[in-house]
Amino acid sequence: MQEIKNVLILGAGTLGSRIGLQAAISNYSVTVYDIHESALEQSLNVMHKVLKYAVKMGMIKEEDKPTVLTRIKFTTNPHDAVKVADIISESVTENPTVKEKVWKQFGELAPAKTIFTTNTSYLLPSQFAAISGRPEKFCAFHFHDVFTARVVDIMPHPGTHPDLIPLLFDFGKKLNQVPVLVKKESPGYIFNFMLMALIGAAGRLKTKEIGSIEDIDKSWMVNFNMPMGPFGILDNIGLDTAWHVTKDREDHASKDFAALLKMYVDQGKLGEKSGEGFYRYPNPAYKDVDFLTK
Repeated sequence: MQEIKNVLILGAGTLGSRIGLQAAISNYSVTVYDIHESALEQSLNVMHKVLKYAVKMGMIKEEDKPTVLTRIKFTTNPHDAVKVADIISESVTENPTVKEKVWKQFGELAPAKTIFTTNTSYLLPSQFAAISGRPEKFCAFHFHDVFTARVVDIMPHPGTHPDLIPLLFDFGKKLNQVPVLVKKESPGYIFNFMLMALIGAAGRLKTKEIGSIEDIDKSWMVNFNMPMGPFGILDNIGLDTAWHVTKDREDHASKDFAALLKMYVDQGKLGEKSGEGFYRYPNPAYKDVDFLTK
């Protein structure tokens, strides 16, 4: 398989924007595609904020920021987006129907050389590999925060060509990530599988009215010396993403939690990305110096 030089990001949300920015920092040419011009504008805003953080943390130099941004272009034109892509990183909404539509479209448009990867949080690559038209070049390549939580999960499906795995390992390392191989398809990979156990427990505590959102988070934060609790984590993930993951589960606890999440989603309260979820942003209560002592 060929060397990766040109990276296409499908979906200009928070995580797609961070993946694209890290790829540009790592000297790749990047195209960010979205169907909404407003999403592309917001993506650039996210990148500027992350670049300030990267400079503050010593990841890049201030004078390198303009060069990094020149490696990134934004487009709503799918033909233009994919014409030179060596690899696609798909980060569209966590909805199987939407992802199927996207992979059918780009499976038909992409050059024969293009590798297909999905950044799905909880779905499986085998759900979309065949519809892409090139299942042997299809693999889950799942990022976390990118800049602070630097794990990237590589999860092939049974039809993924074995040669794709070392290529993605190398690509992940060049993106300053720690690649982790998930040997078998598993919803939630490794970390998310463990994280969902935590979030599910927090959801049960809330829906059964055992504790408030704030007190559940405080308990976790104090006992594990963490900067946020499970509901703060949910805001970071996105309540719409969490709802998509939870809504089809059959157990009563998950159904109750999905109903709670849906209330927020219906009000446009999607978490940090929308300015409000369980907390208000950009200054959520759990970051207050006196949050744990109230």
